[in-house]
Amino acid sequence: MIEINKVLVANRGEIALRIMRSLKEMGISSVAVYSEADRLAPFVQYADEAVLLGPAPSSESYLKGDKIIQVCQQLQVDAIHPGYGFLSENAAFARAAVAAGITFIGPSPESIEIMGSKLKAKQTVSKYDIPLVPGTDQPVSDVAEALEAADKIGFPILIKASAGGGGKGMRVVEKPADFKSQMERAVSEAESSFGDGSVFIEKFIAAPRHIEIQILGDQQGHIVHLFERECSIQRRHQKVVEEAPSSVLDQNLRNRMGEAAISVAKSCNYYGAGTVEFMLDADNKFYFLEMNTRLQVEHPITECITGLDLVKEQVLIAAGNPLSFGQKDLQITGHAIEARVYAEDPQNNFLPDIGTLKNYRRPQGPGVRVDDGFEQGMAIPIHYDPMIAKLVVYGKDREEAIQRMIRAIDEYQINGVITTLDFCKFVMQHPSFASGEYSTKFVEQHFDGRYHIDADSKIEKIAAAFAATLWEQKQASNTANHKTQESLSPWLKRNSEV
Repeated sequence: MIEINKVLVANRGEIALRIMRSLKEMGISSVAVYSEADRLAPFVQYADEAVLLGPAPSSESYLKGDKIIQVCQQLQVDAIHPGYGFLSENAAFARAAVAAGITFIGPSPESIEIMGSKLKAKQTVSKYDIPLVPGTDQPVSDVAEALEAADKIGFPILIKASAGGGGKGMRVVEKPADFKSQMERAVSEAESSFGDGSVFIEKFIAAPRHIEIQILGDQQGHIVHLFERECSIQRRHQKVVEEAPSSVLDQNLRNRMGEAAISVAKSCNYYGAGTVEFMLDADNKFYFLEMNTRLQVEHPITECITGLDLVKEQVLIAAGNPLSFGQKDLQITGHAIEARVYAEDPQNNFLPDIGTLKNYRRPQGPGVRVDDGFEQGMAIPIHYDPMIAKLVVYGKDREEAIQRMIRAIDEYQINGVITTLDFCKFVMQHPSFASGEYSTKFVEQHFDGRYHIDADSKIEKIAAAFAATLWEQKQASNTANHKTQESLSPWLKRNSEV
């Protein structure tokens, strides 16, 4: 077993803070690394030690793998937790950490490398009995050759960046006439986003559901699945609302998808926490999509329904401990929903918004969890992902969870930036979501950029805006008075304080 007493969290914001809280409960010291933009962030204040990496841009701070490893060596850090995003799925960084004698809290660099390429992943899992979407198994670059492959697969098709993620380098092509221009765009976007322009082609499955299976594996070869998460409410191929369990899976389908996810993990000798993503069509046929070799943003809803702390499990696995439970020990209890609170304007095509959190109050009460990384008065940086928080609710069943989410959204007060809160409430109240009959086309089919906000909600928002304005005026007044005091002579200053 490896002794882990100090962990550097190579990330920022809510996920850094969330990881540090679990570390503290385990009696493990935490080290934060931060950019100049995050100097006053809560995760920096919470950590036992904190080191400035550099300027705000992530390329000059959070992506500086060499510098992060140097900090580990200087502070005698035992392990690195990468969170998600940034360097979390960077095989070279994981390999460099291991070479420096630092434990990487995640899978092996080899597993990251295999699953980091969608094509390599498909080739690897093809040796197992795992359903794959019809498509090319090699990268394509020649347009004529690619068009010929697309014709054989049958339109509509999907062009996907091999090294892609988050919807980047992805294009749906409905007919042959559009193929050339869409492929050129996909290649260009893949090159600029990932430094790898290779793409492949898949059959496009209309209106699927996005189902992912959480897995955990130890270094002794034991792998279990922690059931599914439904992630079909998306914009720009990125998730906004997730729930666990899915409303569409019966026990038989759940078991089959769980077994397939375990096979995917076994195909690359996986250990640690990971997520296997599937598409589910209208006939309940599922197809392997990809594997994420890290913690997912939506991991809290799995924690809610299983009672496990996935970060603690990651640390224990990295230290060499075997899993303390088997598949038969796991069961689903209750229902959980996560709403991602982004600084985005849903009525303007979900474009990011920037500003200062003039008024910020979290919802509270039974079954409500908020993972965030901001406090009132802080600015939303333009350099990073615009997510402010993850609002998570848990109930005894799906209906209670939905009603609890609506209540929590109504209690959440954010003023100073536009957020996705009203959109998430719109989702909760929509008949398609309430019935459980929805797909990844939810936004396209049901949201036209407008939604109804009831009168009480409008009054609350006006009141919050008014309160925030008063607070801002008071702060400005205090600042002005302070400056006036500073300009007075010592004698006048003393007398003015009488």
